[in-house]
Amino acid sequence: MIGYYVHHHGLGHLTRMRAVAAHLRSPVVGLSTLPAPAGLEDRWVRLPADDDPAGGDDLDARGVLHWAPVHHSGVRERTAALTAWVARARPRLVVTDVSVEAALAVRLCGVPVVVVALPGERVDRPHLTAYDLADGLLAPWPEGAHDGGWPTRWSDKAHFAGGLSRFDDRPRADRAPEGGPRRALVVWGGGGTDAGAGAVDAARAATPGWEWTERSPARPSPDLWRELCAADVVVTHAGQNAVADVAAARAAAVVVAQQRPFGEQEATVRAVRRLDLAEGALGWPSADDWPGLLEQATLRGGQGWSRWSTGRGAREAAAWLDSLAGRGVDARPGRASGMAS
Repeated sequence: MIGYYVHHHGLGHLTRMRAVAAHLRSPVVGLSTLPAPAGLEDRWVRLPADDDPAGGDDLDARGVLHWAPVHHSGVRERTAALTAWVARARPRLVVTDVSVEAALAVRLCGVPVVVVALPGERVDRPHLTAYDLADGLLAPWPEGAHDGGWPTRWSDKAHFAGGLSRFDDRPRADRAPEGGPRRALVVWGGGGTDAGAGAVDAARAATPGWEWTERSPARPSPDLWRELCAADVVVTHAGQNAVADVAAARAAAVVVAQQRPFGEQEATVRAVRRLDLAEGALGWPSADDWPGLLEQATLRGGQGWSRWSTGRGAREAAAWLDSLAGRGVDARPGRASGMAS
């Protein structure tokens, strides 16, 4: 059995878990504050919230952890529920996407841990601890995109999956017939947007001949895959799952960073620029910039995304996790974990 911890901020962690879990041969159980998603109701452990009640003292254990306020009932009950499940279910492996505290708790129970790596500046003490203790690091990007400064002790145990998209393995949908206005599809995520009110309207007004459509959890698409494939340019936030979906569709794109902890989205924009995959912006561009950005994205096209996403990322990540769980060894070649069978 594989346990899969899912962070509750935004929707990206859950989306990625579902993409990978769909290909796992091992039984998988989700662990999260989030409610069970459809299809996983009988394989889900709902954890108590660790921010209820709000507040607390010494929130980060003097910089050793990210969130562990003392004398906090939510933290206490959450950790107890997680470790009780580990003791009862005896998983062969637990994936954490993402929580330093969850990774520590599981590893202290004697269970191997795979930590999902994220872009940005992850050199603070808690991240160093989690990456070091992990038996494997699952990197949802191609090798070289975000790991250039990694020590060999991390890269040696990493699986570079490339983009992990819910649309992996889908055939590309047919484009809409030529003629009429060109289509710009704006994709926002569950973590919110930094673009001010009216920003998209101003971009629309500055780009005659383009038809703009916005999609978000509040404005869901009836068929996002078809819309991604039909768009002349996709304007997306720089979250890992959104970029993976755009890459799977091989869509011409403008990738716009939103403010996130550790500079996560800014790092992704810099990576897609460096690899010449898409236009990139570190914040919402001014209205006057949009005509040029859309034209440049159109000229580049989307075929370069094949360097980011193979279309098999979720399937191959699942096979790697199955292998780790089945062997009971860590991810580094030739090294036994020492775990009793």
